[in-house]
Amino acid sequence: MAKSSKRDPSNDLFSRRPYWAKRFGVAPFLPMSRAEMDRLGWDSCDVILVTGDAYIDHPSFGMAIVGRLLEEQGFRVGILSQPDWSSADAFKALGPPNLFWGVTAGNMDSMVNRYTADRKIRSNDSYTPNDEGGKRPDRAVLVYAQRCREAFKDIPVVIGGIEASLRRVAHYDYWSDKVRRSVLMDSKADILVYGNAERAIVEIAHRLGARESVQNMKAVRGTAVMVDGVPEGFAEIDMTDPDVEHVHGPTDPHATVVRVPSFEQVAAEPLLYAHASRVLHAESNASNARPVIQRHGEREVWINPPPLPLSTPEMDGVYGLPFARAPHPAYAGARIPAWEMIKFSVNIMRGCFGGCTFCSITEHEGRVIQNRSEASILRELEDIRDKTEGFTGHITDLGGPTANMYRLACKDDKIQAVCRRLSCVYPSICTNLGTDHGPLIQLYRKARAVPGVKRITIGSGLRYDLAVKSPAYVKELVTHHVGGYLKIAPEHTEPGPLSKMMKPGIATYDRFKQMFDQAAKKAGKEYYLIPYFIAAHPGTSDEDMMNLAVWLKAHGLRADQVQTFLPSPMSIATAMYYSERNPLKPVHRGGGEVVATAKGLKQRRLHKAFLRYHDANNWPMIRDALKRLGREDLIGPSKKHLVPAWQPRGAGGGEGERSGRKHGEQTFRTQHAGQGRRTKSKLAKGKARKPGH
Repeated sequence: MAKSSKRDPSNDLFSRRPYWAKRFGVAPFLPMSRAEMDRLGWDSCDVILVTGDAYIDHPSFGMAIVGRLLEEQGFRVGILSQPDWSSADAFKALGPPNLFWGVTAGNMDSMVNRYTADRKIRSNDSYTPNDEGGKRPDRAVLVYAQRCREAFKDIPVVIGGIEASLRRVAHYDYWSDKVRRSVLMDSKADILVYGNAERAIVEIAHRLGARESVQNMKAVRGTAVMVDGVPEGFAEIDMTDPDVEHVHGPTDPHATVVRVPSFEQVAAEPLLYAHASRVLHAESNASNARPVIQRHGEREVWINPPPLPLSTPEMDGVYGLPFARAPHPAYAGARIPAWEMIKFSVNIMRGCFGGCTFCSITEHEGRVIQNRSEASILRELEDIRDKTEGFTGHITDLGGPTANMYRLACKDDKIQAVCRRLSCVYPSICTNLGTDHGPLIQLYRKARAVPGVKRITIGSGLRYDLAVKSPAYVKELVTHHVGGYLKIAPEHTEPGPLSKMMKPGIATYDRFKQMFDQAAKKAGKEYYLIPYFIAAHPGTSDEDMMNLAVWLKAHGLRADQVQTFLPSPMSIATAMYYSERNPLKPVHRGGGEVVATAKGLKQRRLHKAFLRYHDANNWPMIRDALKRLGREDLIGPSKKHLVPAWQPRGAGGGEGERSGRKHGEQTFRTQHAGQGRRTKSKLAKGKARKPGH
């Protein structure tokens, strides 16, 4: 394998000479059938993308972005959406692709999509027509890749998307409660693309189009491949032993590889899993990350450095591709909840430098914020106005992974190039981070001025520890862009779990709430904050959950729907859950911080019950816990008590319908999937409204 070289900045995403099939032009929709291919004049597809989602030709859906980008590069792209995986027949529908298969589970991990945090099967799937569950297999990447091989065995298989991205190394799998091998090895794919795929997929397509062998593509940034060993010319840094200290000195990232403990080691010793997680996350800055290698039996998984972030012109080019901005006509008007949620929203940026340990956004999209230009965003608003059926003038979101990181960045490129911090805002906001919300305020104002746009509300989660740095932003937001409620995520009130989440203390939330309430009062509005929380996160004790419940009651808040922590593959919090060690600090066999973790179903249900302290069905469980914790003083009839001593007729010892709400209390719905799944939460003073997905 040749050493990787620094990318020429002039060679951007759209600078390559188009593939010869560019002459076929732009398809109204990427074809999902032979009949559509015939109408386009195609005898074959160059690339066939297989996805576990319904095909919606919109930039909020990964397969649409990848497909339209490859089309712009000159390739003929077909889509197999939610194919029948019971045999290879459905995978033959478009014929063999000339260059490669592109396989993804969809916008969500198939296991997170299919199962609750209690491992119960969900009955619905927001990415499927009519919200129907069961239209994709468990571990969809594995199944789809295998069926592609069965259909046409000699065609290269490239896997990607969130499911493959978070399983690129040996990973703890919550659903089977064991460490599994890299999905690259189990799927027998040729290449795994992780993170945002644009750069890697364009390079792979053009090189295959030039008849280069897929076996030669070992050094593409943002990919993982199987190798037999460390190639000649690379210096290996062995970091398999947590008791050997390594100093991150100046090394050539293009000629150095970091070895982490093998699959066999991390599967046998949870402490080594935590150590491997710590090492791997240290190699996440695209400016200084080195390749990582992990042995699996007789072979090695080689993970190249992350993809370089897209520039603003490149982001504009991606979001300016000729999307139909609608579901494929094959769905004949079926309701697709994920589409209903985003069709009037605009993604203005990518990435997140928050580094929350339970969330996969940073691990997937990176810490560097990639921004679109104002002009690109305003054009999309006009497209929604002119092209999206049912638009009444209400834009439901201008955001992304967070609502307010637009154009926030490190003040010094040289510092950014060597930084290995996991978060720019924890334990405190880095002094080198620019926190000027001025560009976002200007964007809001220009967006409101677009003819036909009557109202813009912000649906993305707000990073309130950044917002408090800009009173002008809070005023602008509350005055013009809050639709009765605003969701934010303190996640907890207690310092123990917050330190394991890498989240700010509750005092920062209190400060933001004060600013929010003052701005709402000045605007003459009656607005509410929706705080949402995680139950049973690593580092959370029963006492922590009790204190959170007391805080909720003291503030007159009732959680209507909650979700316990779900250990998604590769996250730092999942490493804590599995190993019961804290990889945010050095991990040693003779020491290191032990993390208390709620693993048993009974304890996880108790933590969830504390969040729903008002539900009479939970009172017996909570009373038992309060007695065990020596807090019987919280059992009684008054407002200062958490639960009463009596039990209403018909209320048992499990979760059920919520009890009646007392005057002055607010009911809120809160969800957290642990995978960065964007949710809509509703709060009503009189009654709780149905939440979105």
